[in-house]
Amino acid sequence: MSHESFGQRLLTFPDAEKSPLSIRAKALVFVDPRSRQLREALESLAPRALPVLIRGETGSGKELLARHIHRGSDRSGLFVCVNCGAISPTYADAELFGYAAGSHSGTASSRAGWFGSANGGTLYLDEIGDLPLPIQVKLLAALENHEVTRVGAHQPSPVDVRLVAATSIDLAQAVAAGKFHERLFHYLSEGQLDLPALRERVGDILSLAEYFLGIYSQRLDLPVPLISDAAQRVLEHHRWPGNTRELENVIHFALLVSSGDEILPEHLNLPTAGSPLAQVQRIFASASLAEQQTLLNFLHEQNGIST
Repeated sequence: MSHESFGQRLLTFPDAEKSPLSIRAKALVFVDPRSRQLREALESLAPRALPVLIRGETGSGKELLARHIHRGSDRSGLFVCVNCGAISPTYADAELFGYAAGSHSGTASSRAGWFGSANGGTLYLDEIGDLPLPIQVKLLAALENHEVTRVGAHQPSPVDVRLVAATSIDLAQAVAAGKFHERLFHYLSEGQLDLPALRERVGDILSLAEYFLGIYSQRLDLPVPLISDAAQRVLEHHRWPGNTRELENVIHFALLVSSGDEILPEHLNLPTAGSPLAQVQRIFASASLAEQQTLLNFLHEQNGIST
C-alpha cells in the first residue's frame, strides 16, 4: 500500500535496515554539541509512551529522528511513515482508518489503513500541518480513544499506536490562524524535539559529507576520494538552506566531476552567496528528484529544447 507524490513515497512500512530507502535513511550523526544534546533528549523520550512532535526545517532529517525514536522504544510493531502533503482529501478517511470489505465498489477485501498497519508500533506523520482540519479532529479522537472505525464498518476496532509527527512550520501560529486543531496541538506538545538546521550543527557537516561520499562511491563502484582541507572549509562555511538533502546532492555531484584522489572546492559547485546562480542552485539542490526534473523540463521548454 503505497502512493507516489513528487517522487516521495507516501507510505513506507519497514525499518531502514530492512528496506532500500533513501541514502539519507541512516544519515544521522551526533557529533556537534547541539546534536549531542538532541540525542540526550531523544533517548529520554524514546522509551516513553508520549506522542512526539519534531520541529525542523525541510530536509534536516526529521524522519531519521522519528525512526530513532521508534527503535529506542519497546514497541514491536511497524514504523509506518505517511507524507501528509500527499494525502487525497477524498480518500483520507479510508487511507488513515481503513475500510471494511464491500465499502468501496470493486473491493471485496478490507484494509487496515495507516492506523491498523501501525498497530503496536509507531505512526509517523510528516508535515502534519498539511492534514485537513476534519481529519485532524478524527485523528485526535482515534489517539485518545485508542480505537478507529473503518469506513463502512459498524463497530470500532481497538488500536495501540504511538504518534510521532513532524512539522517545518510554527504550528502555534497555524492554531492562531484557525488552520490547525488546538487540542491536537496540545496533545502533540507533550513531547517536543527541535532539530537544528544543518548550518547550526557545523560539527556534523564533515561526518555527513564523508558518509554520503562513502555510500555513493560504493553504489557507483568508484574509489573514495578525500575531501581536501580547502573543500572542508567551504562545506563548513556554506549556509545549507537545503540542509542534509542539499549536502547529499552536493557531495554526489562532487564525486562525479572530480578526477583525482581529492575533492576540491571547485568540485562542490557552491557559488558565492547572494548571486542569482547561487539562489537557483540552492533551490535545485534542496528539491526532490522529481522536482528537479520538473525544473529542468521548464528550463528546457523556455529555451526551446526538447527533453
